[in-house]
Amino acid sequence: MSEVDVRDNPSESRFELTVDGERAGLAAYRVRDGVTVVTHSEVDRRFRGQGLGSALAQQTLDALRAQGARVYPACPFFAKYVAEHPEYDDIIES
Repeated sequence: MSEVDVRDNPSESRFELTVDGERAGLAAYRVRDGVTVVTHSEVDRRFRGQGLGSALAQQTLDALRAQGARVYPACPFFAKYVAEHPEYDDIIES
């Protein structure tokens, strides 16, 4: 089983997804008017088809919730993810 980790890199304004220590994807964001706007996400081709996009979204949203952030999912993948996971409705800005 691979070790999957998602960490905030605030100096780069992105959450970084690693698999066994290798960067596998990211979720870029910017903070505007007190709301964290997730602008883009991607998973490297070599890691696709393993559910890592969902892991990236879940762990990013969980971390933002723990920070007390409000989130606007401008990224189409994140928008679809939160639409399918109402457990994040409490932190989503519409």
